[in-house]
Amino acid sequence: MTVYYDPTGSRYGMPTYPYRMAPDGLATRRQLRAAGLRPAGQEPVCQILWRRGKRVAYLYRLDLAKPKRTATPAQREAIAKALRARRTCAVCGLVQPYYIPRRYGCCLDCHGGPR
Repeated sequence: MTVYYDPTGSRYGMPTYPYRMAPDGLATRRQLRAAGLRPAGQEPVCQILWRRGKRVAYLYRLDLAKPKRTATPAQREAIAKALRARRTCAVCGLVQPYYIPRRYGCCLDCHGGPR
């Protein structure tokens, strides 16, 4: 475990800690997202290495993180329109409860069922 303990960053280029040994006040992108935050353009300040150095997680400062942005009503409308277009068959024009497979270009009924 102490192989990855490099708080000065001399060995790995940035401060590095073993799994579950990072200092407080830091979080991964996933942890930030779960807390409703985003990195807000900041670079990672350190990293965690585990599984013989094959896994890495970058850590960001919590005090510099900002709240996640929310989509505007116009953006939500555009997303809904795009997702509806992915469910609309080009042949029969029906809106299906599933996304139309791109390889067929039409719904499974028009294509003749799954193959």
